[in-house]
Amino acid sequence: MNKRIIFGIVIIFVMTLSAVLAPFVARYDPLKMDLSEDARLEKPSREHFFGTDNLGRDVFSRMVYGARISLSVGFIAVFISLGMGIFLGGISGYYGGWIDSVIMRIVEIMYCFPTFFLIMMVITFLGPSIVNVMIVIGLTSWAGICRLVRAEFLSLRERDFVQAAKVQGVSNFRIIFRHILPNAMGPVYVSATLSVGGAILVESALSFLGLGIQIPEASWGSILTAGKVYIDYAWWLTLFPGLAILITVLSFNLMGEGLREVLDPKLRERK
Repeated sequence: MNKRIIFGIVIIFVMTLSAVLAPFVARYDPLKMDLSEDARLEKPSREHFFGTDNLGRDVFSRMVYGARISLSVGFIAVFISLGMGIFLGGISGYYGGWIDSVIMRIVEIMYCFPTFFLIMMVITFLGPSIVNVMIVIGLTSWAGICRLVRAEFLSLRERDFVQAAKVQGVSNFRIIFRHILPNAMGPVYVSATLSVGGAILVESALSFLGLGIQIPEASWGSILTAGKVYIDYAWWLTLFPGLAILITVLSFNLMGEGLREVLDPKLRERK
């Protein structure tokens, strides 16, 4: 198996496992505050692995629970965008004609707006919450997947096995979901893997700006927000969540690149 895929799977598995087992991994309640002078902004130690924040909360515990939110946003947002992209791209590529024209014009309109600023605008109107963040990221990131699926459908619908199925009277529904879609999913897997990392970055950026996960809930972006005020002497508040975001997004990107090499015959030939 490709080394990039192995590395990505291992890191993502560790992150996901720590998020699932957060109540057992975290040594402290992530929301519990200790406002005593000695407990606030304590450096990393055996007692607090990643130190404490300005309210005396254990940063390691908040990081572990924050992984739940960041990964949940990434996976669910991509699941939403996959559903919309595959459905619209499949219909557009298979039927063509005016249906294809309408869907492609919608896709072009989506590309006209800077995605991050569109998300910020919608979140501002709807209000910041984890559900709104998931839905908005998902509903604004389907266009790329739609174009990928459409391109695959345009190519596959002319193949002999599809024409043979039509001659035999197979329904369009069965042709789309049984014959074409399974053969069109290769590029989609790559795009979905890369999109999870992108969604985590967007959620972290929104939380950093105060438009994502709200205090006192912990997410990697909100921990970074708290750390920017104390960056001169509480370096751990920015270092550890920053590294978590970097490593997680890098893992998804490496896994996506590895999948691309495995699934693309041309890249395999070059190797």
